[in-house]
Amino acid sequence: MKARVKWIEQVSFLGETESNHAVLMDGAPAAGGRNLGPRPMEMLLIGAGGCTSFDVVSILKKSRQAISDCYVELEAERAETDPKVFTKIHMHFVVKGKDIKPEAVEKAIKLSAEKYCSASIMLGATAAITHDFEVVQL
Repeated sequence: MKARVKWIEQVSFLGETESNHAVLMDGAPAAGGRNLGPRPMEMLLIGAGGCTSFDVVSILKKSRQAISDCYVELEAERAETDPKVFTKIHMHFVVKGKDIKPEAVEKAIKLSAEKYCSASIMLGATAAITHDFEVVQL
C-alpha cells in the first residue's frame, strides 16, 4: 500500500491514496490551520471505524442477517503529554434491520476486533478498546 501526503499551505495537507482518492487534512485555527478538513488523528479514528464497520457488515451479510443500516459511534481519549496517542477508544455499533439476531452482531464485532480489523488491532497496541452495540428491529 502506498500513499502520498503533500503540504498545501500553513498546516493544510492533501493525502492521496494508491486507489486514487484524496482527502484534505487541516489543523485547528489555534495551530495555524483554517479548519478546512479533519485532523490527522481524526482520520486515524474514522479509519478504524471504517475498517471495523466494513468487517461487521460483511460478516453479518455472510450470516444472512437482513441488515438495512449499520454505523459505529467512536469516542476516544488521548494522552495528555506528547506523543498524544489514543489511550481509550469506545465503539458503539448500531445495527438496524429485520429479525437481526443480537448474538450474530456480537459475534461479528468480536471477530472484527480480534481477527480482521487491522486498524483497530493496531490502535489496540496503545489504546484500551471497548465495544457495545444495539440492535434496532425494523
